[in-house]
Amino acid sequence: MAFLAAAQDPPKTQFTARELFYYAPPAAAAARPAAPRSTATRPRPAQVDSSNPPAPTPAPAAPRPSQGGDLPGGGRIVTVAATAPAPAAGTPLGLKYTILKLVDGEMTEVAPDSVFHAGDRIRFSVETNGAGYLYIVSQGSSGTWKPMFPSADVEDGSNRVEGFRAYTMPPKSRLYFDEQAGEEKVFIIFSREPERDLDQMIYSLQGPQAKPVSQPTAPAPPPSGHVLTASIAIDNSTVGYLRDTYARDLIVEKISEDSPGPRKEKAVYVVNPTGSGTSRVVADLTLVHQ
Repeated sequence: MAFLAAAQDPPKTQFTARELFYYAPPAAAAARPAAPRSTATRPRPAQVDSSNPPAPTPAPAAPRPSQGGDLPGGGRIVTVAATAPAPAAGTPLGLKYTILKLVDGEMTEVAPDSVFHAGDRIRFSVETNGAGYLYIVSQGSSGTWKPMFPSADVEDGSNRVEGFRAYTMPPKSRLYFDEQAGEEKVFIIFSREPERDLDQMIYSLQGPQAKPVSQPTAPAPPPSGHVLTASIAIDNSTVGYLRDTYARDLIVEKISEDSPGPRKEKAVYVVNPTGSGTSRVVADLTLVHQ
């Protein structure tokens, strides 16, 4: 009888990555921006009053998760799903990124999979759905990875970020594409708590004047095997390991101006829906120029 009762439980409502990015439990909903609601799988109102949400409507069964594939640096995304239920406790952890291109003197949102050409100038914006710690490294033509954020040009070198605030990279310049075709790669990590090993790694690359916000006093010497000097960059195997370790339980959604919902934008949302206090989000941003 217990099995029969469990089998008759209604299916949990499924949410897209963008919906989960703005999701908050009812007690905290008033403090969150209104979530753009999708109409792709079930009827939804054009605007949702988060203080008095409608009763959830069971969604069709979520698409089967993809097992991913090989990624730059040897990593693999283990689980990527199109939708997921809200966590039973806690809130989802998420980030979104948007690429901005200089068009007619103004920075304009462009599709995340745009192809760029010589002379193009771009920046990209990263926004998280809560306070936490952000790490961004970029890969140059040498194949090694170097820190982009935290940066001495942003927040006095702190990597602590606030939710629902856009952080634009590079902070005081633009990325310029030259005549050499290829790919520029950016790897982003967002976590609720500082990644101590990554702190040691990135801040040591930036020289002796930099230190993580999570270590306001003089940091203790890093453990043996984690000592890096300012002349050493992060290699592919390290990024591959971080991607392999953290790229689990993620759902990803690419948004275009044609996507359902009241908010018209061009962005990518990456969300860990588990609600765990130790959850992390990673994202790969690849800039292709021809």
